[in-house]
Amino acid sequence: MKIPTSKRLLSVSLLFALSSASLVHAASNDESRWKTEAAAVTITRDDWGIAHVHGKTDADAVFGMAYTQAEDDFNRVETNYLNSLGWLAKAEGDKAIWSDLRQQLWIDPAELKRLYAKSPSWLRELMDAWADGLNYYLATHPDVHPRVITHFEPWMALSFSEGSIGGDIERVSLKELQAFYGKSTDAVAFIDTPSSWVEPTGSNGIAIAPKLTADGHALLLINPHTSFFFRSELQMSSDAGLDVYGAVTWGQFFIYQGFNKHIGFMHTSTTADVVDEFAETIVQDGGKLGYRYGKETRDVTTRPISIAYRKADGSMGQRTFTTYATHHGPIVREEGGKWVATALMNKPMEALEQSWLRTKATDFASFMKIAELKANSSNNTIFADDKGEIAYLHPQFIPKRDNRFDYTKPVDGSDPTTDWQGLLPLDAAPHLLNPANGWIMNTNDWPYSAAGPDSPKREDYPRYMDSVGENPRGIHATMVLSGKHDFTLPSLITAAFDSYLPAFARQIPVLVKDYDALPANDPLKKKLAGPIALLRGWDYRWGIASMPTSLAVFWGDTLWDKVDKSDVSEGLSVYDIMAERAGPKARLDALVDASDRLQKDFGSWGVPWGEVNRYQRINGDIQQPFDDSKPSIPVPFTSSRWGSLASFGAHRWPGTRRYYGTGGNSFVAVVEFGDKVRARAITAGGESGHPESPHFNDEAERYTTGNLRAVYFWPEDLQGHVERTYHPGT
Repeated sequence: MKIPTSKRLLSVSLLFALSSASLVHAASNDESRWKTEAAAVTITRDDWGIAHVHGKTDADAVFGMAYTQAEDDFNRVETNYLNSLGWLAKAEGDKAIWSDLRQQLWIDPAELKRLYAKSPSWLRELMDAWADGLNYYLATHPDVHPRVITHFEPWMALSFSEGSIGGDIERVSLKELQAFYGKSTDAVAFIDTPSSWVEPTGSNGIAIAPKLTADGHALLLINPHTSFFFRSELQMSSDAGLDVYGAVTWGQFFIYQGFNKHIGFMHTSTTADVVDEFAETIVQDGGKLGYRYGKETRDVTTRPISIAYRKADGSMGQRTFTTYATHHGPIVREEGGKWVATALMNKPMEALEQSWLRTKATDFASFMKIAELKANSSNNTIFADDKGEIAYLHPQFIPKRDNRFDYTKPVDGSDPTTDWQGLLPLDAAPHLLNPANGWIMNTNDWPYSAAGPDSPKREDYPRYMDSVGENPRGIHATMVLSGKHDFTLPSLITAAFDSYLPAFARQIPVLVKDYDALPANDPLKKKLAGPIALLRGWDYRWGIASMPTSLAVFWGDTLWDKVDKSDVSEGLSVYDIMAERAGPKARLDALVDASDRLQKDFGSWGVPWGEVNRYQRINGDIQQPFDDSKPSIPVPFTSSRWGSLASFGAHRWPGTRRYYGTGGNSFVAVVEFGDKVRARAITAGGESGHPESPHFNDEAERYTTGNLRAVYFWPEDLQGHVERTYHPGT
C-alpha cells in the first residue's frame, strides 16, 4: 500500500524529532553524570601549580586527574592519543600516514572495544572515569578546540596502556614500512638526522638499602630521560586507599614513575631483546599468498587498513592498504627476498591492569604479585620500600627462545624452532633483592653490573637478556655508589648530578696521544697546540664555565657522526670505534673541525660550556622553536652519551649557533622511605603547557642547577603552599 506523501513527511519529521530528543537526553545524562563525578573530586594546586587530586573512589581520582591534565596541556593529551590510535594524519596530514599505519598494524579499535567489554569491572570503571574527566573538561571549556578527538571513549585508554616514551612499536622503521607498503608516487621523505643529534633515550634508577643511609631508611632515585614536557607531575588519592605521587605520561590515568606511602618504583628502558623479527619465505599459488612453516605452507593473513588524513586544503582524504601478517606478527618490510614479520608484546588490558595496580602495592611481595601479569616488556624496574627492601626487576614480558639463535637479527620464520615458546617465569630473568653491597642501579645498560660484585652473572642467562652491554652512565653510577655510605636525600641528589664524564676520560687521552705522535713539522702540531693543551689539563668534568667541555663535546659529536657505524654490528660499540678503529687522522681531523666550528660560531675555540649549552622554552608547541636572540638559561650537564648521569640532549638547530636541549632529565625525584615518606623533585620547565601561566617555566632555573624542591605529599606539607582548591568545572 502506498503511503501518502504527507504521512511520509510526518513520519520522517517524527523520527527526526525522536532522534534529536534522544541525543539531547543522552547529552543531558552525560552532563548530569559528569557533574556528580566532579562533586566527588577535590583538586588542590600547590604553589608550583602541581595538582593534588582527591576523590571518594579510585574512579573519582581518575576523573579528576584526567581533568587536571587537560587543564595543564590538552594538546599533549590529545596528541598522545592521536599517536596511540594511529589517527595523527587526521590532524597533521599525509606526512603522518606511515606512523599511523605502523600503529594500526597492532592497534585495532574493534579489538580494543572487545577488550574493554571483557575487562574487569573495576578497570572499566577507571576507563569510564578517565573518558568522563576529559569530556567534562571539553564541555566546560568551549574555547578549547581539539584537532580530532572531540569526544573520548573509554576503550581508547587501552591504546596507550604502558607509559614508556615510544614503546616497542617504534622499533619498526617507518622508512622501510613505506618502502614495503608504499607506491612510487609516495613523496614522504624520512630525513636522517646526524647520529650525534639523537639523545640516548632511557633513564637512571638508583636504590640504596638502609644499611648505607644515614638514617637507616631506603632511598630511591627516580630520573627518567625523555623528551621535555612529556610527563605531568601530580598526586592522586582516594578514600579507597589510593595515594600515589609522581610522573604521568600525558593522557594516561596512572602514575608511571613514582611512589606511594610505602613503595617507590623507577622504570628504565631495557636492553633485553623482547622484540623479534622473523624472515618469512613467501610462496604464491595462483592468487593466494602463503609462507613456509616447517613442512607446511600456511596462509598469509590479509587485513585492509584505511588511514584518514588531512589534505592541504583542510578536507579529508583516505589511503587504504592491504596489510599482511603471519602467526609471528605483521609484515613490516622486505629483506633479501624475504618478508619480515615483527613480534612484540600486545597485551593492552593486562598492561593497563599492571600499570594501575602497582601504584597501590604496599611492599615487594605485593608488587611482585602484580608483576605476574607479565605485561611490561620495555622496562627494567628499580624498587624500594619502607620495609627497607630494594630490588631490581628485568621486564616481565620476556619470550622464551632457543638460545642457539641470534634474535638481534631476523631469524628464519620457516623454522619452527625459532618460535617463541611462551613467556619466561619471573625468576628466570636477571633479578636482585637486597644484594649484599647495599645498592642497585640501572642506566639502560645490561643488568650484569646493577649491584657491583653482587650483580646477576651473565653466564647464568640466555644472551637475549641483553643486547647492548655496559654504557658510560653505568660506569659512572658504579663510581659514585661504590664504597659510599651514610647516604641522605641531599647526597643522593649530589650523586645524581655528579659532573664526571667517563666517556671522555677514555677518549681524550687517545686523542692527546695521537697529537703527541705527530711529527714536529706537521701543520696540525701548531694548529691544534692550544686545543690539545686545553684538553690535556681537563679533569673530565662538566660545568657552566668549563671550556674543555665545549671543545670535547664538539669534537666528540663530530667524530661520532664520522665513524663507521657498520662496525657496531661486529660487536663493537661506537665508543670502541672512536678509541680504536677510527685512527689518528680521523680523530685529529675531527678536532680541527670542532675547533674551527667553535671559532666560527663563537669567535674562539675556548668557549665556556654554559655559553653554548642552553635551555629555552619559547612557547607551548610540541615541536619547539629555538632562537639565539631570545632568553635562555645555561645548562652545565651534557648529553648522557658521554656518561653524564644528569642528561641534557642538545644540539644546534636551523639558524642557531647555540645548542638547545629537547630531552634528557625531565622529571627527577629522590625519595626517602622512613616512618613517613618524604621526597624532593623537579620537572623540566614547569607544570603548565600554557605560556601565559606562571607555571610554564617557573622550575627552569632549579632544573638547570639540580635544585630539587620539596614534594608536598602529606596534607600538612601543603599548609602554606596552596594556590587554589576547587572541583572540576568550577
